[in-house]
Amino acid sequence: MSALTVSHDPEQSWDDLVRFWEEMEWPEGSKVEIIEGIVTVSPAPAARHNVIAARIQRRLYSVLPEDLEIFQTQAIAVPSRLGMFIPDILVAPVQECAEAETYLPAALAELVVEVTSRKNARHDRVSKPAAYASAGIPLYLLVDRWAPEGPTATLFGEPRGDVYRPLVIAKFGEPLTLPAPFDLVIDTSEFPEN
Repeated sequence: MSALTVSHDPEQSWDDLVRFWEEMEWPEGSKVEIIEGIVTVSPAPAARHNVIAARIQRRLYSVLPEDLEIFQTQAIAVPSRLGMFIPDILVAPVQECAEAETYLPAALAELVVEVTSRKNARHDRVSKPAAYASAGIPLYLLVDRWAPEGPTATLFGEPRGDVYRPLVIAKFGEPLTLPAPFDLVIDTSEFPEN
């Protein structure tokens, strides 16, 4: 099943769009994001998708400083890109997250991780990294199970405007190293393929 998009008035303000996102009744278990000003409703991810996120999360917990926490359902906002995203994994300061009501400013994130789904991989490859880079998120890890050249994990960093520089590209089976503050090697051979 692919994502469903919900039309809105292009003249709507960011605040109106967020209010619509917050107040609407969405299907239980779905992931609801605003991508380039369009409300997008995606079904719950497949089991393999969740296994990859869980394995990354487990490795991150082994090195995470006390002031950072891992979230899998926390929304982050990039108003300048008309985006409200729910990364598969978000690493952000505990204090700011504890004080947030519905969403965080994306600039607070230290790391975001997206694991592609077949039907909406374009969002993770194009729209989300542009928004994450523009928000200044230092690291973006894209685990692309559906990459044309075969399953890969790509770590992006050094955001400039709305563009990241690829720091590390690992085919599934190769190690992937996250720099400080994580200083962590992720074994991508643990990731289930399609």
